[in-house]
Amino acid sequence: MAILKQIQAVILSFTMTMMVVPGYAASREGPANPQQETAPTSSAPSAQELQQLVAPIALYPDGLVAQVLAGSTYPTQLVEAERWMQEHKNLQGQELAKAVDQQIWDPSIKALTEFPQVLDNMNKNLSWTSALGDAYVNDPKGVMSAIQVLRKEAQHAGNLKSTPQQTVSTEGQTIVIEPANPETVYVPSYSPEIYGVPVADYPGYTGWGAVAPGVISFGAGMAVGAAFGGYGWGWHGWGANWRGGNVTYNHNNFVSNSNAFANRNLANVNRNMANVNRDFSKVNPSNIDRGAAANRANAGNLDRNLNKPGGGEMNRSDFANRGFGSADRSAMGRSSGAFSGFSGGGAARADSFRGASSFGGGGFRGGGGGFRGGGGRR
Repeated sequence: MAILKQIQAVILSFTMTMMVVPGYAASREGPANPQQETAPTSSAPSAQELQQLVAPIALYPDGLVAQVLAGSTYPTQLVEAERWMQEHKNLQGQELAKAVDQQIWDPSIKALTEFPQVLDNMNKNLSWTSALGDAYVNDPKGVMSAIQVLRKEAQHAGNLKSTPQQTVSTEGQTIVIEPANPETVYVPSYSPEIYGVPVADYPGYTGWGAVAPGVISFGAGMAVGAAFGGYGWGWHGWGANWRGGNVTYNHNNFVSNSNAFANRNLANVNRNMANVNRDFSKVNPSNIDRGAAANRANAGNLDRNLNKPGGGEMNRSDFANRGFGSADRSAMGRSSGAFSGFSGGGAARADSFRGASSFGGGGFRGGGGGFRGGGGRR
């Protein structure tokens, strides 16, 4: 029985490793060597810091919010795109869309060329843009939540409501902002006072609109269907998944492939998996081999005893007296699997682990005085 329990423990440990549940393993086992535990690279930003970071775009239409958040994870491409746009000012409409489509930029960067003033603002405030991208990479849910908090503040202050340019609606606890005309998008301009509560400027940010406090103004609308509608990266491909806490692109969760920022959540996963692997490496496979050999030997001895003249009945009776029921060898053969009972229970436990995930809150590290630290519609 001791050997059987040892084998079961080894198999369970292996199953947990293969299920990849680093958060669970770390919380139960802890680091293999406390002295070698890697300290977090930064602390998570506070709710106020995230609100300060997203305040300049929180009242943008949902699709534009999605484009800005996704594009901010590619600051280098954004700078390249802005320079390219300055060099190709003669291109308009279909010609511009066709030329943009040929570039190797991420779809989010291509999409932002539909809104030159937004692209230009992100380029001029590159420190803020980079901090926003870093925050979204490491804590998309936190970023999306901060936007909703500010929308509610602006609505409570009486400054966020439907206009001829955009429609503001509430779905449960979520405030949704959409263009009044699906084919024309207006970029709102406002000051920090729009929220009715103090929101400090991000250090060095210069993109606030020169408007009266509590007022949202709009410039010329951008026609998003005529020239750009035929491209997958265009306006209609973007959204905000407020329930899931992330940006969507063509009805799928947007995943940035940018290497501009370190994903501290992934780093934590790797550290936790290293701890699990160290623990599992301590298991001696020779113990399993010796246990299996002993089980085979015991099974052989049992078979020989049952087949001895005059001895089989006694052994079978003894088996029955010990609670094993009939000692008929055909029945024994059907129930001889040493792990028949463990298999079902082990699978059930493994299934319960599959849904577990660890989403640690990363911080963001904005340049130029930024914070140190570390997501389409339903």
